[in-house]
Amino acid sequence: MRHHLVVLTFYASLGITVSSSPSLPSVPLGKRNHGCIKVDLCKCIMQDGSGVIDLEALENTEGFLERFKRVPFEDAPRDTEVLVSVSPCHPFSEREDFAVTDCTDVAACLIVRCYTNHYVNYGRHKGNKFQYNDTMKVLTVTYSVYSSSEAKTVVHYQCSPNHSISYSQRFQDNVPLQIWVESPCACPNACAPVSVGPGPIFLVILCLSAAAYFVLGSCALRPFRTSSGVQIAPEDSMWCTLCYQLTDQHRPSPA
Repeated sequence: MRHHLVVLTFYASLGITVSSSPSLPSVPLGKRNHGCIKVDLCKCIMQDGSGVIDLEALENTEGFLERFKRVPFEDAPRDTEVLVSVSPCHPFSEREDFAVTDCTDVAACLIVRCYTNHYVNYGRHKGNKFQYNDTMKVLTVTYSVYSSSEAKTVVHYQCSPNHSISYSQRFQDNVPLQIWVESPCACPNACAPVSVGPGPIFLVILCLSAAAYFVLGSCALRPFRTSSGVQIAPEDSMWCTLCYQLTDQHRPSPA
């Protein structure tokens, strides 16, 4: 925690300002309605019955919303840059081989590069809070570092046909990092993650069984002549021999 405060004080002394979209509107707290009931750490169900918002659908193939994304800033030293990694559903760690990293099992991590790299925990999945604005169709999820800490990442997931991610943040000690995400996958029952159901699994097993039947059966083929020509078929005794060998392997050997 002391390392965390020291790094944040260092940012404040630099006067780092991050603003890729200064005109972004804020969500009025007084108009927020709890219209989406939290189910688990990354999904909620709409109270009006319109569906489920699953944040996993917003992740890329690596499980990140943003990965080492450079955040633009002003009034900072020339050789300083800030990167951010955010995962809505899956805890991750940055620099697992680096003993003093602050980003272990986090939802959001800031990487500040200035002569050396500083890894700052900026939110965890555990205890994250969901709020839904019915008017703006925005699901706001807060990932806090600690329950009593003001340092946190606040992501506003807006149901929209557009695809964009923007930031509005002035880096100071204990100030939330605000991220705005516009995506159709932030709408209820949209862009559900692809999962393998019992149907495909059954078809795979059926195909493997059929392939095994013909491969094993071809080990002992018996040709015979019919009115339409010569045909081949597995010997009847072949399957009996195979079953006998399998059962014989499980018999206890005599003492």
